[in-house]
Formats: sequence, C-alpha cells, structure tokens
Amino acid sequence: MRFRTLFVLCATVAAMVTAVSPAAAQQDLASSVNPFIGTTNAGNVYPGAVRPFGMLSWSPTTTRGDQTSAGAAGGYQYDVTRIRGFGLTHLNGTGCTPGASGDIPIMPFSGDVTSSPSADSTDQIYARNFKHANESAEPGYYRAGLDDGVNVELTATERTGTGRFTFPAGGKANLLFRTSNSLNGSGNATVRIDAANRRVTGSVDSGGFCGRTSGGAANQRVYYRLFFTAEFDQPITSFGTWRDGTLSPGSTNGQGGEGFTNRAGKGSGGYVGFDPGTVTARVGISYVSLANAQANLAAENTAAFDGIKVAARQQWEQALNRIRTTGGTTQQRTVFYTALYHALLQPSLANDVNGEYLGSDLRTYRLSPGQVAQYSTFSGWDVYRSQVQMLALLEPQRAGDYAQSLLNYADQRNGEWDRWLHNNGKTAVMSGDPSAPAIAGMYAFGAENFNVQKAYESLVKAATVPTANDLSDNGCPIQCPGQRPSLDRYMSLHHVPSNNCHCWGAAAETLEDVTADYALAQLAGKLGDTQRKQLFEQRAAYWRNVFDPSVKYMRNRASNGTWAPNFTPGTGTGFVEGTSAQYTWMVYHDVTGLAAAMGGKATAATRLDGFFHDQNGNWDLSGTNGTRYNAGNEPSIQTPWQYIYLGRPYQTQETVRQILDTLWSTGTGGIPGNDDLGTMSSWYLFAAMGIYPQIPSRAELVLSTPLFTKVEIRRGNGKTIVIEAPQASAQNKYIQSLTVNGATSNRAWVSAELVRDGGKLTYVLGSTPNKTWGAAETPPQLGS
Repeated sequence: MRFRTLFVLCATVAAMVTAVSPAAAQQDLASSVNPFIGTTNAGNVYPGAVRPFGMLSWSPTTTRGDQTSAGAAGGYQYDVTRIRGFGLTHLNGTGCTPGASGDIPIMPFSGDVTSSPSADSTDQIYARNFKHANESAEPGYYRAGLDDGVNVELTATERTGTGRFTFPAGGKANLLFRTSNSLNGSGNATVRIDAANRRVTGSVDSGGFCGRTSGGAANQRVYYRLFFTAEFDQPITSFGTWRDGTLSPGSTNGQGGEGFTNRAGKGSGGYVGFDPGTVTARVGISYVSLANAQANLAAENTAAFDGIKVAARQQWEQALNRIRTTGGTTQQRTVFYTALYHALLQPSLANDVNGEYLGSDLRTYRLSPGQVAQYSTFSGWDVYRSQVQMLALLEPQRAGDYAQSLLNYADQRNGEWDRWLHNNGKTAVMSGDPSAPAIAGMYAFGAENFNVQKAYESLVKAATVPTANDLSDNGCPIQCPGQRPSLDRYMSLHHVPSNNCHCWGAAAETLEDVTADYALAQLAGKLGDTQRKQLFEQRAAYWRNVFDPSVKYMRNRASNGTWAPNFTPGTGTGFVEGTSAQYTWMVYHDVTGLAAAMGGKATAATRLDGFFHDQNGNWDLSGTNGTRYNAGNEPSIQTPWQYIYLGRPYQTQETVRQILDTLWSTGTGGIPGNDDLGTMSSWYLFAAMGIYPQIPSRAELVLSTPLFTKVEIRRGNGKTIVIEAPQASAQNKYIQSLTVNGATSNRAWVSAELVRDGGKLTYVLGSTPNKTWGAAETPPQLGS
C-alpha cells in the first residue's frame, strides 16, 4: 500500500459511504451494539473508539489506586470508576492482568500540574472519577464526563484518532502524555513538545505480555516500539516534562521508562496547557517510525471530529451487515451484534499507509506481493477454535492476509510460528501449536490469497524437526519457547511425557499436538501430499497414548509408560487452564474413537450428561466444578456438539440453547469469561446461528437450533448462506426436519460445500425433541 493523497482518500471514503448508505442496502446494526457487555466477569473487553481491525483503539484506563495496574486486563473494568488516562492501543478480552498494550495514555487534567505524574503512584492527584450516567459508547465513538467537569470524546480511523476535550470555564486545561505508562510498563519512553507548531511527539518501548505470571520473567522485556504524533487545534500556552519524581516546567524534551518490575514512581511524560474551552487533538501512531505516524495522520485524519465519527460508524455498519438477522428478541440481537463487534476487533492492522510494518525480528518490512494488509496479534490457543473460522467465513480476503501475515512473522523468526503474538512480538504464552489448525481452518473456510504451500511446508518442518527452543524450559510453564515443546519425545514416544516435558502440561500438550497434526493432514490432503497426509493422520491418533483405559480419562504419562499417581478427574496436573475431565473431550477430530475407548456411544453419552449436569440432573454450567463443563475456557467450548457424534443431536440442541440463554446476556458480565480476541464472541455467533466448525481445520458445520427466524451471511467473496427457521422461539429449540438447498436432509451437519458455494438451510422447529432426526449419520472425522 503506497502513500495516498488526500483526494484519493476522500474519494475512497465517499465511495464507501455511498455504497452502503441506502436503507435497502444496509440495516442499522450499530445501534444493537453495546461495547460495555463483557467489561466485568473477566470478559476484559474495552469500550473505547476503534475501527474494525484497527491499529489504534482509544479507550480509558481505569485504576483502583495503583499506577502500575489497571481495572482489568483490557485496561477497563466497569465497576472501577476512576480513570488515569486514555490509551491508544488495546487487546480485546485477554487474561494476564494487567493485560498488555494500553500505550500512550493521554489524560485531560483541569488543575495545575505541580508535581510529577509518575510520582503519583496511587493515582490520587492526576486521575479522575466519573459516573456511568455520564459515559456512553458505540462503535467508533466513546464519551466520558469526568467529575471535575471535563468532557472527553474519542473517535478513530484505522491508524489515527481524534479526541475532543472540553474543559470547564474558569479552570485549567492540560493534557498529560503519560508516555511510559503502558499497562505492563515500558523499557524507555520519549516525548517532545513543539509549542510553536501545536504538536507533541514521542514513543514508547513496550511489551511485557503476561510478564507478571509465574515464570513470566522471560516476557518482562521490550518487543515493539510505538511512535505517536499529536496535533492540536488550539495554541499551547504552557508545557513541561517529567521523569520519575522530577517535574520540569518549560522543558520540551523528556525520556525514561518504568521498567517491567518495581515500576511505582518511575517513568516519564509531558504536559501541554491550553486556554479553557474545547481542545481537539488529532493523533497518529506507527510501529515503524515517527515519520510514518505523521504520514498516517496526514492520510487518514483530515476531517472534523464529527465527520470522523460518522465515517467510523459507517465502516462498522458495513462490517456488521455481513450477518443480517430477522426475529429474535431485542436482547438476543444486542448480544449477537455485540459479539460480532467484538469478533471483528482483532487481528489488528499492522502496516502503515506506505505499506511498511515492524517485523518479528524488529526490522522494517513491506507488504508481500498481492498482500493488501499486514495484521498482528494472534492468541492462537484461543482463536483457532472459532474466531479465525468466523473471520474467514465473513471476510476470506482479510483472513488470507492474516494467514500471510503470520507466515511473514514466522519467516522473520527463521520459520518459528509463535502461539501468542502480541503485535509483532513473540510471547510463547499458552501451549500447543495452534498455528497449524488456524492456518488450515482459514484455508478451509475460503482464505486462499496467501502462500499456502510455503505455510504448509514451514508448519510441517516445525512439526518434524525439533529445535533448541523445543527442548528448552526457559519461560516454562506458561511461556515455554518452543513451537512444539518436547517434539523429539513426542515423535519417539508418541506422546509428550510428564517428566522433563519442556511444556506447561504434558497431557494437554499431547492433545494440542494431535489437533495440530490432524490439521496438517487436512492441508496435506488439499495440497495433494498423500504420504504426509497419512503420516499426520497416524499422529492424530496419538491421543490414545494419554488416555488411561483403567480410568477412561486423559492422564499424564511418564516416558517409561507409567501413569501419574493420585489421579482424580478434577486434577489439573498435566493440563492447561483446565482439568482431565475437561480435556478428555478435546478430541475434536475423533469423537467416535473416543466414545469407543470410553465403552461405546451410550456410555460416552451418559458421561457427557454428567459433564453438563450435577448428580441430581440439574444443569451445571457454572465452570466452578473441575469435573464439569466450563463455558469460559477454550478446551471445553466444542463439547456441546459432541452429542451429534453419539447419535443424540437433540441433546446438542438443548445444551447449546441452555448455554446461550443462561450464560450470555446484555449486562456488563454478559460474556462468560475472557473474550480472548473474539474467541468466545465467535463461539456465540456460530451457536446463535445454529452452526459450528467442530473440527477447527475443516469446513463441515455441525448443527444446532438457530435463535433467529432468518439469518443471512453475506460473505466477502460474494457467496451467501441463508438460514431460515420460521418457528424459532424460546420454546421451539428442537429441530424436527431440515432441507439443504431444498433437499431433505437427515444429517445434523452440512458439508463443506455450504461454506464454499453458499446455500440455504430451512428448518422446521418444535418444542419437543425429535430423537431420530440426525441420529444415524456421523459427521466426517479421522479416517473419513
């Protein structure tokens, strides 16, 4: 992408608005989005201003009185009503409080700046309270009225933002640039004030994701630098900088970071003062250079605040209109479109308007031939189970660019794919090799505009040639550096052993590797590599080597074949953020084989009943019992559809509906746990439409009951999928019959052709289960 002139930019925006403005072409769906859903209950989402997949996301950082922490991992917690700044970058729904990013928080302050804001370690002086009655958010716009009378309004383009700050008459009007105060700290930070040209510029060296967790010292480091430029519509009347405890009025240059440990009282920044009234700040960012930040600002942010706000909403309307629904309740539509909004926040745009981006080796690169955009941030362990499939379903071109982006980052690290990229930086957080099912899943769902052959060969090498990082314990358990921890022993023993595993949990690592191997088998089959397809299908059966037939659960196993002692189904030993009872079902691609190992389909179905219900037969979906389902954690989220493989689709229908009805809501706690870059929101979208990619690397969809009478999925490649269920209601949660493109179907799944070609599903629903419909034919899986 080359630098665009103002004329071209304006013409592009005008064409976009014209194309989607007529009522016949677009529904008003942004009004159904509530960005505050998920701001409690560990949802960790943020409510600020952002475009779909935007580089810049301008949102508040709330504080409980600790300058080195935040209300939640997304920077914002609804029940914490004190703000210390409005950061320019954010992650949606991650864990590891205080999260990551939150870079360059800018704080309006109506008092005199008389001391260093970095010395205000308990946020008593330079933070401000607010009330939710004075706060609002919608796609592309955020507003907060602070208790000192300052009104804050924020909006955004893809790489820039505009802030409108209204200060009360008779007081002071300052903006604090807390350049070093990223959520996890900073290595260094700089600020430069150019009062004559009404400009503040600077940078922060940031990173540190999950650096405070057990074993997290490996991530207490810098792996990116963010540059910013801010320009104002009002003259600067006073200014200064600070470092640590020292304030320097009249200074125009400052620098100094907080570090990543013992941060209190450290750091640097600058402040600028104005006459009371309204001050508009236009801010551009770049991960490459200050010049690029300025170019981004010049290319994207020339309109007035309200024009940017309108354009942001129009872009969101266009994105949300990929899925149109009819019927359902107002509450269901709000939850649905808020989930779609959250699912489209990331990955984040990484390249500047001139096509440059920061590589994973900290060098500057340009877009690959044919690549429209480079995207960053990949929470692989999460998103491979639902979010990347949703992205590819709705926008296959963008998903292809994302796949190419991940390949580019891997190439820059000598072929190593990271399981959790934060921006461009490797963090090694979580377990397994999620890149394989993510790439295979996006490819299966129509993302083809990337070098799939090169990606496949790279992933195969990573799965067959152990590296030094695969054999390293540095950063373990949470941040083990290898793409395939203990790959040598996995290949020789056919499971990851519990002794010296170089991993977080050996049994979980085996199950994740098995999932990745099945994904490589799928890619091999599509690319005509028969020999390696057979190899990886054989490896996809290695789950049997951590399934203990004496207890019929997954279990840690040593290299000499002995099982871990003191086993109970609720044990977390050998597993990652879960238990044996939860991970035992994580054989997405071979449910029939798993059921046979348990003693047959009837036995497996009875066990599945006990996974979702207590001993008295009541639903237990709380996630608080380690022997049962946890809707808020990834290893469990595919499990409701496994009834289909056991000949009981009607139980999938009632289980999925129970989860939708009881665990998701329009309240601030309406997401059951971390949204994890849209993973849980994508799960909700699929479930509410009555379809799900049960095997992450395949495009067959297993079926449950739609919430809406009609759903229209308008894919970015021009294909359309229509789902009609005229009887859909709270009572009618059971499928009685189905036609696919007009032909009667007795399958509780649809083939990959529906995703590839588009088509129409038409249901007849009822209030009582049809126990025979869909019971006879099992969806494709290992060996089929």
